[in-house]
Amino acid sequence: MSFEEIERRIRIYQHQHKKIFATSSFQTQSVALLHIISRIDKSIPIYFINTGYLFPETIEYKDLLVEKFGINVIDLKPTVPKILQRDANGNLLFASDPDYCCYLNKVQPLDAVLAEHDVWINGVRADQSKERSELYVEDFAPHNVIRFHPMLYWTKQMVYQYIREHNLPRHPLDEKGYISIGCEPCTARISLDDYERAGRWKGLKKNECGLNTELVVKK
Repeated sequence: MSFEEIERRIRIYQHQHKKIFATSSFQTQSVALLHIISRIDKSIPIYFINTGYLFPETIEYKDLLVEKFGINVIDLKPTVPKILQRDANGNLLFASDPDYCCYLNKVQPLDAVLAEHDVWINGVRADQSKERSELYVEDFAPHNVIRFHPMLYWTKQMVYQYIREHNLPRHPLDEKGYISIGCEPCTARISLDDYERAGRWKGLKKNECGLNTELVVKK
């Protein structure tokens, strides 16, 4: 979708008095959509899911973009304290049960936000994973919330072209080989030959945190 198409869709939601919010992981690929939202309506709340395991550079990047774009970012933190996020052997869940770790730190906190809104602007792209390629520009989440995916058919090349055209800052870890950046324990550097999300949960049969699998409801 072009900027004009994204703006038109958002204006329609607003005209329908729908409560809109967005989410962002604040990595380099996120900056294009954040910039687009700032051009359309800076008051749209953007939830930053702060798991407590993020790279310090991600927090710094988020603060930089908030200041630069003037966007309305809300930190969303898990309700279950880390001391209770351990298995029977005392290991933190990211090491022993990463799916449940993602549920407690990402899926569960966002579900409460969904219950209070009508439209979720989500920056997923179809070229990022098989699961994301099966989504539509408009899907549904729990609580009858519309999932709006304005970047779904953008490619990685289109994202970086937009970044260059608008001279947008990139995540500090991008140039160090961290192309898809999530929680620090579950993110690794990748080579130029790897696909974009290869550094997430490297070595595990896992490539999604649940936001784009568990929080999708097919009508």
